[in-house]
Amino acid sequence: MPLQYISDNAGNHTAVLIPITEWELLTRRHEDLRQMELPQKETPVKKASDFAGTMPADIAQAFHKHIEDARQQWD
Repeated sequence: MPLQYISDNAGNHTAVLIPITEWELLTRRHEDLRQMELPQKETPVKKASDFAGTMPADIAQAFHKHIEDARQQWD
């Protein structure tokens, strides 16, 4: 199988090109390689404000009560 290597300026190999006929043969033998052909979904970066208002009210109330109880322990 004739491979082609892509190198950076320092001569380090950074990628390999495989002839398409070889790739098709490999993916027929190893179905899991087909997953590499699927577009990768990028997970968006979330900010803290993206989570605002997502806590259920009953949990928020219990959380506030816990905070108040903890503050009273210091008095």
